[in-house]
Amino acid sequence: MVRAALTLAFCLAAAPAVAGCRLALLLALDVSASVDRDEDLLQRQGLARALLAPAVEEAFLAFGDDHVALAVYEWSGRHQQDLLLDWTVITGAEDLAVAAATVATSERGHDDMPTALGYALGHAASLFERAPDCTARKLDVSGDGRNNEGFGPDLAYREFPLDGVTINGLAISESDREIADYYRRKLIRGPGAFVIEVTRFEDYEAAMEEKLLRELEGPVVSMLAPRSPG
Repeated sequence: MVRAALTLAFCLAAAPAVAGCRLALLLALDVSASVDRDEDLLQRQGLARALLAPAVEEAFLAFGDDHVALAVYEWSGRHQQDLLLDWTVITGAEDLAVAAATVATSERGHDDMPTALGYALGHAASLFERAPDCTARKLDVSGDGRNNEGFGPDLAYREFPLDGVTINGLAISESDREIADYYRRKLIRGPGAFVIEVTRFEDYEAAMEEKLLRELEGPVVSMLAPRSPG
């Protein structure tokens, strides 16, 4: 079912495919001071397990030689962005397993910094500049708080080369009940962009699995088989 839907989305896509890479997918994890040690572990381990979910693996590998390139970084303050997984082209289950293990065994670089969301977007732009040449580019931002240091997303979108990048959000509203609305107003952009909200870090893994499936499927399949609203 997933493979058939993905194939339909691929055939109906308006943009021509670039041989070898259909999607550059960049994941950004919030490690600001509002995220404690246990919450960080739930986020890090939850992402690793979501990458290994059977449906997610199938979605990564659905198009044979037309691959997905994956990278992961963590973000917090103005200059606190650390690469957890450099750009990795997922050509088989082994690549996905190595990527998941790399994330699972990573350690946060900072735990006492504010939330500089604009700087996190600027860092994403620099990573996309050296990403593989893929048909589509998507940024997946997880976080539990609003920008509280430096410039915000609006200025980041004016100053950094993020045109053509679809940006989605995974909002954890445990400490800020309005964070999902903030992400909808300030963060997400591009065709089919969406926010998924969870109230606890304990629900992060399931939300990330759903989010990855939507990002790997694309907007056509999302319209054919809608999930619960973000």
